Amino acid sequence: MLSSLPTLLSRMDSVDLRRCEVIPWGCPVPVFGRLSRSKVATLGINPSNLEFVDEYGIELDGERRRFHTLHSLELSNWRDVDATHLRAILESFDQYFERNPYDRWFKRLDIVLSGAGVTFYESSQPSLPLFERLPLACHLDLVPYATSVKWTDLNVRQRESLLRFGGNCLGQLLRDSHVDFIVCNGKSVVQQLEFVGEMNLQCEEIKGCELPRRSTSGVKGFGYTGKLSQLCGVDIGREVTVLGFNHNLQSSFGVTNTVVNNLTDWIANQIRGRKS
Repeated sequence: MLSSLPTLLSRMDSVDLRRCEVIPWGCPVPVFGRLSRSKVATLGINPSNLEFVDEYGIELDGERRRFHTLHSLELSNWRDVDATHLRAILESFDQYFERNPYDRWFKRLDIVLSGAGVTFYESSQPSLPLFERLPLACHLDLVPYATSVKWTDLNVRQRESLLRFGGNCLGQLLRDSHVDFIVCNGKSVVQQLEFVGEMNLQCEEIKGCELPRRSTSGVKGFGYTGKLSQLCGVDIGREVTVLGFNHNLQSSFGVTNTVVNNLTDWIANQIRGRKS
């Protein structure tokens, strides 16, 4: 069991947390996929509201549901969560990529991970014997709470509060896992990790990853590398390698297949080089 989950749930009734536009009826989501079987994890800032609602803002239900809510658990508030509810919530984390994952977001990230020989999607390899299947990857967030508005639409105080509320959850997850590599998707994630981790990542240009612009010079592609051994006061107990790139694969304009392929090669080379 994720040891931090009861604490994350207990904070859902906090007035300060609700002032940060957190979706109050959706459970916190510290991990997407099977953390216990992952040595590589991608990193974002916080879960999208589209993990809980459709494009019209209506709660996902039935086979479309991704994570539990007060409605799905038949609860009126999070204080009433018991062991059965916790097991159901944890199961939704583990089985995320086997049910109804938000593929528009994760498929491109999965391509970038594929060069390193890992995947989010175990179900994509059903015909292969277990010993031939790719190892699994999972996704983590700096803040485990979904908000009703985009991160960029929150003010500075709200963002800092959410990072504080997320607290040492990510550090605890890494400490209790076998994750050796974190891959940050976009410059904002890199900057926020540097902020909460009180660290500075090394930066280098990645050739072939420039995004074209009509009226100005293109946006160059940069890669980031570093080591993480503690986070928000939590001693992880080992050094976790941090990798990242400045382009957000889902929202940066002009991310072509060529750029994705070159990022894939860069990530693969970084991971292979550090394993050898």
